[in-house]
Amino acid sequence: MQKSDDKLIVVTGGAGFIGSGVIRYLNDQGRQNIVVVDELGDTDKWKNLVGKSYYDILDKKDLNNWLVDRQNDIKGFIHLGACSDTMETDASYLLENNYRFSVNLAEYALKHGHRFIYASSAATYGDGLQGFSDNHQEIDHLKPLNMYGYSKHIFDLWLKRQGVLDKVVGLKYFNVFGPNEWHKGRMSSAVVHLLKQAQQEGVVRLFKSSDKQYGDGDQVRDFLYVKDAAAMTCAFLDNSFGGLFNIGFGKPRTWNDLAKSLIKALGKDIPIEYIPMPQQLVGKYQNYTCADMSKHDQLGLTKAQWPLEKAVEDYVSNYLLTETTW
Repeated sequence: MQKSDDKLIVVTGGAGFIGSGVIRYLNDQGRQNIVVVDELGDTDKWKNLVGKSYYDILDKKDLNNWLVDRQNDIKGFIHLGACSDTMETDASYLLENNYRFSVNLAEYALKHGHRFIYASSAATYGDGLQGFSDNHQEIDHLKPLNMYGYSKHIFDLWLKRQGVLDKVVGLKYFNVFGPNEWHKGRMSSAVVHLLKQAQQEGVVRLFKSSDKQYGDGDQVRDFLYVKDAAAMTCAFLDNSFGGLFNIGFGKPRTWNDLAKSLIKALGKDIPIEYIPMPQQLVGKYQNYTCADMSKHDQLGLTKAQWPLEKAVEDYVSNYLLTETTW
C-alpha cells in the first residue's frame, strides 16, 4: 500500500518517445512513484528506460489485472500508449488500441476519482480549415484526414458525449521531436531523417509543395521540443484544469526553417533539395498547423521554452550525434 503523499502515477506508453520523456521529467522533480506500462516485445524501447527510476513496470496486457483493488494506491494516469503511426491503415487495430483501450482506462479513472491525462492529437484537426482551437465545444465539426487522427478524435467525442471531458485532460500534441524517438523508424521526426541524409548523402531533402499557396519547403508546422512537451504534460498533475489543451509552441515555422536549423547545428554547408510529395500523401497532407495557445495564456499554464533553433541544436549535439537518450 502506498502512502497518501506518494500515490502512484501510471504512465502508459512509458517506454515510448513522449512517455519516457515524461518519466525523465518526473524523476528530475524527485518523483519515482511511477508505474510504467508498455508493450516492449522484441523492440529496443527498453533503452529509453535505462537510468530512470520507477516503482514498477507492466506489459500492457497485464494492466487490467494489476488495477484490481489498486484504486487507493493511484494518484492518476498519464495515458500516452497508442499506435502513433499516421499511415497505419488497419482501422480495426486502431479502434481497439487507441479508442477502446482508452475508454476502458478512462472509465476506471473516473469511477475512482483519479486524475486522467491522455494524448489526443493535432491530427484531429484535419486540414486545419476549421482552425486549431482547443475549445472542446467545437470538436464535433473536425474532420481528421487519416484513421489515426480519427481514432483519437472519436475518443475525444466519447468523453464529450459522456459529459466528462471537463473532468479529464486531453492533450493535442503538435509536431513533437527530440531525444528518445529513435525507435519510431519511419515515424521518427524529420530531424532524424534529415540528419541521416546529411551524414550519408551530403544533402537534405524536403517535399515539394502540392498546394500553390505554399512554396517548396514552406509548408508550416508547429514544432515542439519533447522537453517542453514533457513539462507541459506533467504540469496537469498539479492543477485541476480539465478539457482539451493544445500542446505546441504556438509559433508557425516552415520545413525550410527546420532544415536550416539542422544544417546550422552541424556546422556544414549542406544543400536543400526538393522532391515530389508521395502520391499517398497528396490530399491528406497538412500544409499548415499551428497551435492556438490562448487557453494556456488565459489560465497561466506552463508554456514552451525551447525555440526551434535552440531545440534542434540541443537535440543534434547532445543526443543524436552522441547516440544518447534523455
